[in-house]
Amino acid sequence: MDVRSDFPILSRQVNGRPLVYLDNAASTQKPQVVIDAVKHYYEHYNANVHRGVHSLSVEATEAMEEARTTISKFIQAEKNEVIFTSGTTEGINILSQSWVRQTLGPDDEVIISGMEHHSNIVPWQMACDQCGAKLRIIPITDSGELDMQAFDEMLSERTRFLSVVHVSNTLGTINPIKTLIDKAHAMGAKVHVDGAQAVAHMPVDVKDLDVDFYTFSGHKIFGPTGTGVLYGKAELLEAMPPLYGGGEMIRSVSFEKTTYNEIPFKFEAGTPNIAGNIGLGKAIEYLSNLSWENIRYHELNLLNSTLEGLGSIEGTRIIGESKNRSGAISFLIGDIHPFDLGTLLDKMGIAVRTGHHCTEPLMDRFQIPGTVRASFSIYNSEDDVDRLLEAMERVVPMLA
Repeated sequence: MDVRSDFPILSRQVNGRPLVYLDNAASTQKPQVVIDAVKHYYEHYNANVHRGVHSLSVEATEAMEEARTTISKFIQAEKNEVIFTSGTTEGINILSQSWVRQTLGPDDEVIISGMEHHSNIVPWQMACDQCGAKLRIIPITDSGELDMQAFDEMLSERTRFLSVVHVSNTLGTINPIKTLIDKAHAMGAKVHVDGAQAVAHMPVDVKDLDVDFYTFSGHKIFGPTGTGVLYGKAELLEAMPPLYGGGEMIRSVSFEKTTYNEIPFKFEAGTPNIAGNIGLGKAIEYLSNLSWENIRYHELNLLNSTLEGLGSIEGTRIIGESKNRSGAISFLIGDIHPFDLGTLLDKMGIAVRTGHHCTEPLMDRFQIPGTVRASFSIYNSEDDVDRLLEAMERVVPMLA
């Protein structure tokens, strides 16, 4: 795809070599239109939103609410179902705490999977600890997929909530989300999907999925850091108490009683990340002007080329070999420590991620300390793949 020139950072050099950025599962780079939108806000109408009648405040409010409209259309939600957050992590914590306080009890169960990011593990551990509920884990097969038979067997009338990742940040596995949602709903359970690794790679229609809650982070979809979205069905958000108290989330306050604001503002206490939210809207607008078919075709070509090239390097072990995958490849080469390999690749201008990728239980499942992860986006090219593979051919003999 011919979009590389839209991302100014990709023209820089690292250690005297042109940058090859393959750490997109951690954070994507930003197109110039997003950088310009954030800069324009601070230079021209920097003011707080929703609270002022002066022109700057009105302009800021209109720009941020326009971003909310853009986001709602992007995921096929209603505008009042889109809550601005600081990212997926905050969205899941809001959900787990706001929902758990009135829903879970000692006889209830929450199901997550063995491939979850820590951000979709720890909040549910905390919630279950608070109310005595049981946390159950969908096992992972040797190919890096959910064990659907085990999932079917653990579903019961005690299942109150399912929280599962759409696309694994470590394995690249695309989970059968629609099937999971339908099965959980049949048991009367609510469902949250962590879409942090999905929204930049495939269309997401929350209405078609019939998902109850969906979260994602702005910085993984070409937007600013410190931004994100919690989507929830309006009737569920209306029934949930807010997590944070303070400005914006209130309609009226007295020492006797506080009346909460309507959704989504009920969950947006305090001054929001106005510039960031505006930038997120621009990022999604940018992505919306591209073809999903072209994005998928392009990224699959890069994935397949990389897998083929890695397969020719002796000692390569791919962690996770799902046929339905997106975005990321995790691998090991013989007994070489991932950190050593990543460090030498960086010396050649190639940015990959090394470590457990905030999925320590998944590493335990495969009995490994970590992996090297290469993850792709719309601005990567076959030249990036060639640079990676050529560098691997050079550095692997040094470390073997």
